[in-house]
Amino acid sequence: MIKYSVIVPIYNEEEVIETCYEKLKEVMEKTEENYEIIFINDGSIDKSVEIITNICERDETVALISFSRNFGHQNALTAGMEHAIGMAVIAIDSDLQDPPHIILDMIKKWKEGYHVVYGKRQKRRGESFFKKISAYLYYRILRALTTVEIPVDVADFRLIDRRICNILNNQISEKNRYIRGLVAFCGFKQTFVEYERDERLAGETKYPLKKMIKFAVDGITGFSYKPLKIATKIGFFISLFSFTYLCYVIYEALFLQRPVVGWASTISIILFFQGIVLIVLGIIGEYIGRIFEEIKGRPIYLIEKSINIKSGDVTKYEFDK
Repeated sequence: MIKYSVIVPIYNEEEVIETCYEKLKEVMEKTEENYEIIFINDGSIDKSVEIITNICERDETVALISFSRNFGHQNALTAGMEHAIGMAVIAIDSDLQDPPHIILDMIKKWKEGYHVVYGKRQKRRGESFFKKISAYLYYRILRALTTVEIPVDVADFRLIDRRICNILNNQISEKNRYIRGLVAFCGFKQTFVEYERDERLAGETKYPLKKMIKFAVDGITGFSYKPLKIATKIGFFISLFSFTYLCYVIYEALFLQRPVVGWASTISIILFFQGIVLIVLGIIGEYIGRIFEEIKGRPIYLIEKSINIKSGDVTKYEFDK
């Protein structure tokens, strides 16, 4: 029986893979229990696959899942969870910003009876002020908007119990997967361990501003209808304001005998409210887009090849930790 599965999404990380493997190997050996390390290649175009393949050939505890193209970080995590057979599944990025030795603290919490153990960041070294403040605001806005209690200052570095993993694999079928929200949605006993996030070991971040915005939108639209409710309230306010202003214009023309002036201001008001209308339509479009993605029924990833992937019965979750 495999006790621990460590899943590591990879996208053009040839500079850090060997070091990541060595650090994870060192940590997992300290558990003195069976484990597997699964690298998920998310369509890398560098030498990542070649490096991982060489590691798999000399170490049978390491496995590779290689996608046919880039399908995204969340889908790579999903593939890892669907192929992991450990009683506890640990997700960590390869850039070593999340220190692997924290995994031992997570395992300790898991053995105390917790089903989910998050890595909660206290500090973020090596990141710009904009990155830090935007991340701070994002997590708190997300928490305020969503109906699910999603923890703040946590990413995808976490340990989940086999029971949670089975629920995510077998009972939650949505295509636009926001793993952080889905894990929080499952409930059960959850806790966290705090750590200081390090600078990236090498290479560049794979989450530029454009991807971060898309990720934020996925999180909000996937777990909250509040943006639609806000859009409704904005529409009601605009209608009320417009009707009030119309009454004022009629009153001024009929009773005060004043000519209607202010062409420039009128056009400005029209353009402003038209902008609001387009924003509201954009919000509605995001939700319609999610519906469109769900009903197509396409697979969220395609595997080109795999190495050392193990199989086993993981439907039972009652076991001695």
